[in-house]
Amino acid sequence: MSVPEIAERLGVHANTVRFHLETLVSNGQVEHLTADRGSPGRPARLYRPVQGMDPTGPRHYRELAEALADGLADTPDPRRRMVQAGRSWGRRQAAATTADPSDPIARLVRMLAELDFAPERPTDRRCIGLRHCPFLELALDRPEVTCPLHLGLMQGAMEAWGSSVTVDRIDAFVEPDLCLARLSTDEPS
Repeated sequence: MSVPEIAERLGVHANTVRFHLETLVSNGQVEHLTADRGSPGRPARLYRPVQGMDPTGPRHYRELAEALADGLADTPDPRRRMVQAGRSWGRRQAAATTADPSDPIARLVRMLAELDFAPERPTDRRCIGLRHCPFLELALDRPEVTCPLHLGLMQGAMEAWGSSVTVDRIDAFVEPDLCLARLSTDEPS
């Protein structure tokens, strides 16, 4: 349909239709076509819905995460499996993180900030405080799955950067609003 046809059918102004069509096109819900030229002048721009599921529809990732965590928790050595999964995630994330490559701890802090962990820059280079958990509800219910995933994330990133700094462990909820990522460095503290 054309903008005037849509406007007439809905009983609204054509500019209102154009405004909303732009959003629908950018969301991938509607596409525009150019009508065949049957007469002189600019060809009409037509719009039609894109077939498929609504890309802006509701998501239930928490339920997915809970189901996966429940399934993993009942397998042999879930901690090892989650650390491995986290390392893969960390290697992928490391490639996308922009920070000073000469300081791996600064890079890790930057990556954790980009992932909404609200990290605190360490003063002694032996630990990074994490003031927010992006998977908080799951971490409270299943820390044996979530915390090893986060540990692997950090380890994978440091490995990808070829860092001599390692993340040895995470001390979860040392305070109600603080987890600590413990680091080992070759540097004096």
